[in-house]
Amino acid sequence: MTVLFFTLAVLVGAVVAGFVGSLSGLGGGIVIIPLLTLLLGVDIHYAIGAALVSVVATSTGAAAAYVKEGIANIRLGIFLEISTTLGAIVGALLSAVLPTSFIAIVFGLTLLFSAFNSLRRKQERIILESSLMAQKLQLAATYQDHKGKHIPYGVQNVVGGFTMMGVAGMMSGLLGIGSGAFKVIAMDTIMKIPFKVSTTTSNFMMGVTAMASALIYIQKGYVVPAICMPVVIGVLLGALLGTRVLLKTDTQKLKVFFAVLIMFLALNMIYNGFTGKI
Repeated sequence: MTVLFFTLAVLVGAVVAGFVGSLSGLGGGIVIIPLLTLLLGVDIHYAIGAALVSVVATSTGAAAAYVKEGIANIRLGIFLEISTTLGAIVGALLSAVLPTSFIAIVFGLTLLFSAFNSLRRKQERIILESSLMAQKLQLAATYQDHKGKHIPYGVQNVVGGFTMMGVAGMMSGLLGIGSGAFKVIAMDTIMKIPFKVSTTTSNFMMGVTAMASALIYIQKGYVVPAICMPVVIGVLLGALLGTRVLLKTDTQKLKVFFAVLIMFLALNMIYNGFTGKI
């Protein structure tokens, strides 16, 4: 395989990854890592390094928009980043010592969980009361709905959400994905924050979490520009295209289609992990 063919293959695959990731809401890393490892034979550590760099790039762009619109809870995001960053560092350090086959299996199981979680029909629920700790940390806030109306909400179970965020960060550092599903569970399910705020705040946090892990991967030599460059460019282009398509299509049907695709990739990763092919 020539360098030119490899670069073009990664670029095209990254566009598809960004497209699928933006439509499914799960991020491009869930597709780019199986693409690099299963189809192009890249070592999973280098694939994770490239995926983390792409998460930083895509999250930075999306986070700026969410902050400008007044949806993401900046104070809450910065507080929870303490936990996710520590978890991301632990996950990145573990990835260097764990067998690649084990990482592949964990990655596949995480994909299955993320796919099932993306299919859940989530009903918006607003809780105005905040726990004592949330009140002391002043985590409650308001967000704007599609009509521009400011809607207040409270925050519950700060300790439980903070702990779950550590798990999300560790999975991000270990597997090179944004771990959005775990972060949304921490905020939406545990801390009782409105789903719209949970998803946007999660996106705001992803870049910082991924950067903490990426620094470890850079130090260990797993971030290779020849792989990262086409991955970042492709994922950004694919995400931009996916955003435009998303506005004109039935999101639920798209989620079902891509959830099936992600499950197929997950089972492939698990199978290759158990058979030692990764």
